[in-house]
Amino acid sequence: MFSRAKPKTDGAAGSAAPSILSADFTLKGDVTSEGDVQIDGKVEGDVRCARLTIGVTGFLIGQVFADYVLVRGKIEGRIRAHDVTLTRTARVAGDIVHESLMIEPGAFMEGRCERFDGVAAGGDQVLNLVTSEPPAKSG
Repeated sequence: MFSRAKPKTDGAAGSAAPSILSADFTLKGDVTSEGDVQIDGKVEGDVRCARLTIGVTGFLIGQVFADYVLVRGKIEGRIRAHDVTLTRTARVAGDIVHESLMIEPGAFMEGRCERFDGVAAGGDQVLNLVTSEPPAKSG
């Protein structure tokens, strides 16, 4: 009954609940998660996660590094993701580096779109969006 044994987990991806920043939430700083993040409020900072959803009321000022990004709200900054979807309510001001990009009619996007295939000429993986830390600043 009062065992100290830790519960067994299978380590399956997606087993954790998504992190949700509600519409009345404002954050100044970076957000990092190995799982899903949904932003319905305002974030001023970079976001690194597996899956990012910007809700209709969501507003992000900063860069995005993710495997999958769904934008229904606003982003001011660069997006680097394998799959990016901009819905009809999306407003993006910044470049998008992607493998797959879908833009619904009515979405607004101002910036460059750059397709990335994920493999360098030597066969090395060049883009590791979620698990890598940003390079250390020299100085």
